[in-house]
Amino acid sequence: MSLLEDVARRDSWRCWVCDEPVDAGMSVNDPRGPSVDSRTADKKAKVAERLAHRACNTRKGAVKVVIAWPDRLHVVEPAPLITVAERLERKGGRELVARCPSKKDAQEAADWLVDRFSRLVPGLPVTASVDAGGGQYLVALATGRR
Repeated sequence: MSLLEDVARRDSWRCWVCDEPVDAGMSVNDPRGPSVDSRTADKKAKVAERLAHRACNTRKGAVKVVIAWPDRLHVVEPAPLITVAERLERKGGRELVARCPSKKDAQEAADWLVDRFSRLVPGLPVTASVDAGGGQYLVALATGRR
């Protein structure tokens, strides 16, 4: 079995960059086709390779990718998710990641974050909490040390 198939199966055929499905039947030369993104620059990473669309992998190159927060979420000052993921993976603990105007908005952001981190950092047990404070709602991610 090829590395691509192993990585793709582990990542449920979803691109780690854009979080969209990757078509298993598409040519690896097609921009929406599957490719393996290596994290060789990050020696501390628990997962060495991740699945990405060919175009997503090529576009990011050796530059640190930015994971976009969906426009449908109402968040203020959202944290850069790659940085948060790296810190939680390395140290564990708890980190505030966004402020929201309503509890409903904060809960939607928290639910999305837990789902997104399950693919962004497979195997890292992440939980989200929503706390009221100062007339707004704070969204935090937490994990234990691995």
